Amino acid sequence: MTNLTVWVLALPLLGFIILGLAGRAMSRAGILTVALGSTGLAFLFAAISFLSIHGAPPATPAAGDQVLFSWVNSGVIGAASNVNPFTLNFGLLFDPLSAVMLMIVTGVGFLIHIYSAGYMTRIHPDGLMEDEPGFWRFFAYLNFFIFAMVLLVSADNFLFLLVGWGLVGLASFLLIGFEYWRAKAVAAARKALIINIIGDFGLMIALFLIFKHYGTLNYYTDNNGNIGVFNQVASGGSALITTIICLLIFVACAAKSAQLPLYMWLPDAMEGPTPVSALIHAATMVTAGVYLVARAHIFFEVSPAALLVIAVIGGLTAIFAATIAVFQLDIKRVLAYSTISQLGYMFMGEGAHNYSAGIFHLTTHAYFKALLFLGAGAVIHSLGGEQDMRQMGGLRHRLKITFWTFLIAALAISGIPPLSGFWSKDEILASLLAQASSVGGKTGDVFYIL
Repeated sequence: MTNLTVWVLALPLLGFIILGLAGRAMSRAGILTVALGSTGLAFLFAAISFLSIHGAPPATPAAGDQVLFSWVNSGVIGAASNVNPFTLNFGLLFDPLSAVMLMIVTGVGFLIHIYSAGYMTRIHPDGLMEDEPGFWRFFAYLNFFIFAMVLLVSADNFLFLLVGWGLVGLASFLLIGFEYWRAKAVAAARKALIINIIGDFGLMIALFLIFKHYGTLNYYTDNNGNIGVFNQVASGGSALITTIICLLIFVACAAKSAQLPLYMWLPDAMEGPTPVSALIHAATMVTAGVYLVARAHIFFEVSPAALLVIAVIGGLTAIFAATIAVFQLDIKRVLAYSTISQLGYMFMGEGAHNYSAGIFHLTTHAYFKALLFLGAGAVIHSLGGEQDMRQMGGLRHRLKITFWTFLIAALAISGIPPLSGFWSKDEILASLLAQASSVGGKTGDVFYIL
């Protein structure tokens, strides 16, 4: 197995540092070389790593753990002499889940970097090209976001997952408010930051409880023999404490993935440039909550009550957001509410114990929703910034390529076979039906309603 995760993490960070320090003095070609080169190479290394793990025989989770250095070594916890010292390493876990997420983050991110090169450029009537204000800053923020997401999905312990979680929120704030001279963009960035901080608080409390009751923040047993959190949960523990931890984790997931009642920041985030909407609010950041539930599924399997909460909130969010989308007139806000609805679908699948189906729909949604946003951006650009769908029509013959790409993505998100959305949505619905058939009483009734 080839594990190149460290390069997938380091390259976007290097791109961000270069652009942040020298971007103002660099030419357009230099900025794009650094931004696209770092992201493109990160995607290449992620693809190589993915192909090496694809089809490989199952291995223990710790087998893919790449420890870079020791972060904390605090001695012995408690008075018992037989307790192992508490150690916390900066490690990168590479398993099938992180391999899939790395492909999505870097793959979609690279394509959106390419799209942004044209989107952030003005073409005057006389044919002259001019970069948008803050061109270098925009790509620096994009690279920073890719770095933060890679850290989040590849961390091998809860502490560095929290660091990535917080950095993703910061990157979102910077990108949504990129056009800081617009009051609406600044207000939307602040709203996104505040609501995400509410979720971060829930995650931090969950981490405090995990450390108090399990004595470690590592996912799995490390090379020093310290038993990981998931290993301890699988061997038994307090059901009440586990349920509380699960619900606190889901508070963070609901805020990051825009579920009821913490969904309101996502539609307003459409004030950011369209590439930002495609990258953060369709493909990567908003799916971090779905990823976290899948990563911590060992906790949730011990708490059926928490899984039921996830399934119910996911189902209600899916119906609620889809209903609102029907009455929207702004093309980007329609896609924003659609995103919230699809995230509810993913949580429904995970609430029915089918975490693979949730991640499968996360993967398909990342590509067809990013395509929808990029298509919407092409339409908006062509209409001089117009986003009201009542002012659109007859564009099929003027934007032929955009028409066909947008149509394919719309059919995919609608679940029309043989496109990808059909297979991932059908898998989730089948899981809900199977779960409803396997349980009785009120719980089964809830799953039938969903």
